[in-house]
Amino acid sequence: MGPVPGRRQGKVAPVYSYMKMLGARGQSPAGIRAALHRCSSGFIHRLLVAGLLVLALGVGFQGAGGRSSSESAGDGPGSSRAHLAKGADAAEEEAEAAEGGPERAGQSARRYHFERPQHVRGIYVNSWSAGSRRRMAQLLALAERTEINTFVIDVKDATGIVSYPTSVPLAVGAGASGARIPDLDWLLGKLEEAGIMPVARIVIAKDPVLAAARPELAVKDSAGGLWIGPGGSVWLDPYNREVWRYHVALAREAVAAGFPEIQWDYVRFPDAPARRMAHARFPAYDGRARSDVVREFLAYSRHELRGTGAIVTADVFGVTTSATTDVGIGQRWESFIDVVDVALPMVYPSHYSAMSFGYAEPNARPYEIVRTALERAVERSAAVEGAGATRPWLQDFTLGAPTYGAPEVRAQIQATYDAGVDEWVLWNAGSRYTEAALEPTGGFAEEPLIRVGGEVVPASRRHELYRPGEGEPSAHTGVGLGGESPPDSVDG
Repeated sequence: MGPVPGRRQGKVAPVYSYMKMLGARGQSPAGIRAALHRCSSGFIHRLLVAGLLVLALGVGFQGAGGRSSSESAGDGPGSSRAHLAKGADAAEEEAEAAEGGPERAGQSARRYHFERPQHVRGIYVNSWSAGSRRRMAQLLALAERTEINTFVIDVKDATGIVSYPTSVPLAVGAGASGARIPDLDWLLGKLEEAGIMPVARIVIAKDPVLAAARPELAVKDSAGGLWIGPGGSVWLDPYNREVWRYHVALAREAVAAGFPEIQWDYVRFPDAPARRMAHARFPAYDGRARSDVVREFLAYSRHELRGTGAIVTADVFGVTTSATTDVGIGQRWESFIDVVDVALPMVYPSHYSAMSFGYAEPNARPYEIVRTALERAVERSAAVEGAGATRPWLQDFTLGAPTYGAPEVRAQIQATYDAGVDEWVLWNAGSRYTEAALEPTGGFAEEPLIRVGGEVVPASRRHELYRPGEGEPSAHTGVGLGGESPPDSVDG
């Protein structure tokens, strides 16, 4: 399969429609000639100029005050006037749509087929990397050499920006439509060609862009204005159903574009010291418990997406696998595990406090922390009818001692398998991964080393050194070093 054609490599027919549309909307010949300079193909440019006279005679130009019937229908985000305000690029997309071509990033005419792996072995790919052909070539080469078969790609991250041009009206109106991934069709085409399953990661509650544009949708401060969380974070109100509908609309667009799985992140309430949380006000509060709100959103999103064939998953705090409360953020294992297809607990060893599961230095015990946390998850899910699967986020970054390399990362992967879980995803904020920790396509030439029992040993010795953890964990609340910020962990 060759590269997916670019959006502007259309047929002559869409180009003709583009000219026809400009004429019908009151553009003068001089205005059309100026618009033609936007075309990247010299051939198309010459073809269009040659056709001006034909269009002028055969179609006719409306006067400056004239409107098409679609324009007179309204001035909302989806109206023709709104599209014209975006310039000739938007007009070109409309012309392509009229001929069956792509209209928006989420409405590609291309239909992709992604085989779901028997077991997901994934990595996180930030939007900048996903939009870079050089970086994507490197990551695809990594996947070809190793066991990696899934890329978790930012569709909307904690900045509130959608990674590609979106047609969701609220996103467009809020200024959230981005271009970090300028050609989504190219990206999905390359993933399909390589046999890599893409997952659309969508951050929900942490969204400074929508909060600024629509402050009534955000958490408020008791003293007035927006409530500011740790690190200057701004949060949307999880009680507000318009917030729910907005993110489901983004998910629908991502699925229409070709993503077979939606992964919700920051599907929770803010975490902050009690003194700061005391000033947080939720405008849409209706008396429901926080864990009920999280559960109901996940059930709602799953229901709304049920006809698309997409899998619905959710990132959750690692401590939810063993904590008996909702840890103050609305996430309690039994409350959400049966309303998602997969739960992804972030069991990063660096995010557990001293003496979690009885270990004085959890970060130095990657095997023990991950295995204990996931065994608790498996045990609790077994008691819930209809429970979804578990697929942990694992740590491929350094946050404190020891430095994380191949033994520490591979220890977490081995611990996942030993806990009875077959899937995992690695997180690195810069999307740069430790290849030596990954199983090569042809299998390991030598037995991998892992960190267990405070030592780095061959994986076969783990049973000699492993001592089961005891007690309950608690999570750090701090900012990662060197810009490292795992999903949902800048605040915890």
